[in-house]
Amino acid sequence: MPLPRGPDVRAVLRYPAVNPGPHKEERPVPHEQQPQSPDVLDAEAVRTWSSLSLAALGRAREDIDAINVYPVADADTGTNLYLTAESADLALAETFAKVTEGTARTSLDQAVRAWAHGALVGARGNSGTILAQLLRGVADVLGAQPEEPVSGGLLARALTRAAEEAYEAVAHPVEGTMLTVAGAAARAGEAVGAAAGTAVEVARAAYDGARAALAETPGQLAALGRAGVVDAGGCGLVVVFGALWQALSGQEPAAEPVRGRAVPVPQTPEPCAQEDDGPAYEVIYLLEASEAAVGELRERLDGLGDSLVVVGGDGLWNVHVHVDDPGAAVEAGVVAGRPYRIRITHFGDERRRARGERAQRAVVAVVPGEGLAGLCGEAGATTVLVRPGEAPAVAELLDAVRRAHAREVVLLQGGAELRAAAAAAAEQARSEGVRVAVIPTRSAVQGLAALAVHDPEGTFDEDVVAMTAAAGATRYGELAVAERQSFTSAGICQADDVLGLIDGDVAVIGSDLTETAEAVLDRMLGSGGELVTLVLGPDVPDAVAERLEAYVQHGHLAVDTVTYHGGRYSAPLLIGVE
Repeated sequence: MPLPRGPDVRAVLRYPAVNPGPHKEERPVPHEQQPQSPDVLDAEAVRTWSSLSLAALGRAREDIDAINVYPVADADTGTNLYLTAESADLALAETFAKVTEGTARTSLDQAVRAWAHGALVGARGNSGTILAQLLRGVADVLGAQPEEPVSGGLLARALTRAAEEAYEAVAHPVEGTMLTVAGAAARAGEAVGAAAGTAVEVARAAYDGARAALAETPGQLAALGRAGVVDAGGCGLVVVFGALWQALSGQEPAAEPVRGRAVPVPQTPEPCAQEDDGPAYEVIYLLEASEAAVGELRERLDGLGDSLVVVGGDGLWNVHVHVDDPGAAVEAGVVAGRPYRIRITHFGDERRRARGERAQRAVVAVVPGEGLAGLCGEAGATTVLVRPGEAPAVAELLDAVRRAHAREVVLLQGGAELRAAAAAAAEQARSEGVRVAVIPTRSAVQGLAALAVHDPEGTFDEDVVAMTAAAGATRYGELAVAERQSFTSAGICQADDVLGLIDGDVAVIGSDLTETAEAVLDRMLGSGGELVTLVLGPDVPDAVAERLEAYVQHGHLAVDTVTYHGGRYSAPLLIGVE
């Protein structure tokens, strides 16, 4: 789509710099930060651009977080941009490392596409998702051209394509945001590129155009004007354009590349910041789907909430939306294709963080199913979704603890195989001042039982004891299908046999799912129970649950039954008996 018209952005506007504060976690940049050949945009220059962007965002992220009031005053724009840039930089570094192992030289095409892909898979929040699409737009132009090093005209076209694709990715573009800054930078670069300017001259023009546009954002968006700040996402984008100019010129700007108005965000957010009337949850996931399916997904998600951004292409997408029903947003992704790396964040916690507050206590739950992730998210937990055969890394668990943004965190580990990773994440979080307790749940049904008795108003120790007791008092069963002939604790099974597991051991081998489930229930209820929890897998019809509920009621009148849908990646059937 054509870019919206804007004011003359070729004029250079200087305004006060945001003072960079201390940054405890800034990662050292391994790559040399000064280009070997200034004014040449090749693969090495892209690597330098990435490293400089990451370093500058690391220095500025706390200040950018502090001026974040739109679309939600959750004080995380700087952090989201930094984490997105970090993912992109790591992917780029891996590409260089792989090529270095051989004898070939990393090409510009390889560099820009790796950089864009890293941003896509690691994009965080609204701002990070838009940044990922901007990098994809750059890659679409530079990666398709045999011209290396890049001319000023080609760089200008890349910046224009980036801004166009970013506008197209946002369901309802709003001026006064980082989109405006991207568009202004592109127009300024195009003006210089059309006059046969060099790549470094185009980069400088884009940087100056971005700075000028950023200064105008308070007058374009009421939320910013009332708060007295420039747009946080646009501020981060100025960092990226400043890094581009520095990578090509070899000159560091006279002042910090990050510019903005050093006006603090009001402690009580304005109504425009959607403190009360905006959607309650942020949902983000990667999605493998066709372009046609994504078009239908956009329409469906647009009806569920706002701040919809869908970026990517070639079968892989990053979906971001704010909704009140996170389960429906995830289910829409299931209809469209294969969603994974699902992140559900409750804005109540984020808004407390924006006001400088920490929630007293939060729960982080590791769950094996999209439906279970939505269920736990609706209950207020921060979730980590695992797929069959995969396990979350320590960094992913630690990130979830940080996202919970609480003084105290109860971590439901979700499986015995995750004990070491959960312990390591908890230890690191403790070193950051968070009190963490790991409850060694071995099944999702134990996690549900623990979450059901969670009492954030009680003391931490009492809450942990109660949740641990509830999990420990829940016997867990699971039905799975054998992939091949094998010896089990219940005898020899054949391929496609239904296996009924109780507390992790095979107890029943059958040929029918429902009949095997009944046999498992008999054994589990033989020692008593008051509540049966059934979690249906994605391919199991509701009729199975109805039959099992009737079976329990017939044989155990005093036992109640509750049924949930585990969603994609869930086992065929999970059973809990409390």
